[in-house]
Amino acid sequence: MNFEGQVIIVTGAGSGIGRATALRFAELGGSVVVADVNVEAGTKTVAELTTPGLAVATDVSDSAQVKALVSAATEAFGRLDVLVNNAGYGYRGTVETIEERDWDRLMAVNVKSVFLCSKYAIPELAKHAGRIVNVASYTAQVGIPDRAAYVASKGAISALTRAMAVDHAGQGIRVNAVAPGTVNSPYFAKMLSESPDPVALRASLDGRAPVGRMAEPEEIAQAIVWLASEESRFAVGSVLTVDGGTSIWGR
Repeated sequence: MNFEGQVIIVTGAGSGIGRATALRFAELGGSVVVADVNVEAGTKTVAELTTPGLAVATDVSDSAQVKALVSAATEAFGRLDVLVNNAGYGYRGTVETIEERDWDRLMAVNVKSVFLCSKYAIPELAKHAGRIVNVASYTAQVGIPDRAAYVASKGAISALTRAMAVDHAGQGIRVNAVAPGTVNSPYFAKMLSESPDPVALRASLDGRAPVGRMAEPEEIAQAIVWLASEESRFAVGSVLTVDGGTSIWGR
């Protein structure tokens, strides 16, 4: 895989999967625009890149900031080839217990962001047979307890991926998604640090998959980069599950 001369936007790239994805694109020669609401985290990621990069503070649920992100990318590097819609977060609650404001905010960050970033990136992507890779989740296939908004948002991303793939294939744009399982990310690191029994919690998290462990961010990043590469050129509207077998575990 080679991304020399190509420009990639990765949202939520200050940490976790996004950071690992930005670093992997850079290793393969791409220039990476790191978008994150936490500009300090985004700047740290850019400092680790082995190719030219740019950190842009971005609330991906805000259309004006998303427009500015795409403009910053094209002004800095002259083109746009890949968009990775990775930004998102989880929130506890069933439809009975979650507050409406929390539901709306999660949907704005997880789903509206995919709409906005894609909307403003597509005119630039169409100039270079660009690619979009969205980050969904295995939870949309199986459901998990006490995460109603999160599961719904990831199901929406999977469906939107397919709709966008159909709508924009004629422009030469390929749209696909990755559906990760549980990932050894800062989110779970914080959960473990706050747990009264981190050993038991870690065993529970690792035990979700038949392979007996969580994914590392770099493993998900590799799948994202493959879908953005020419090696996957016949993949259109695919949702690639990378979950260590969790979704087929049946437990």
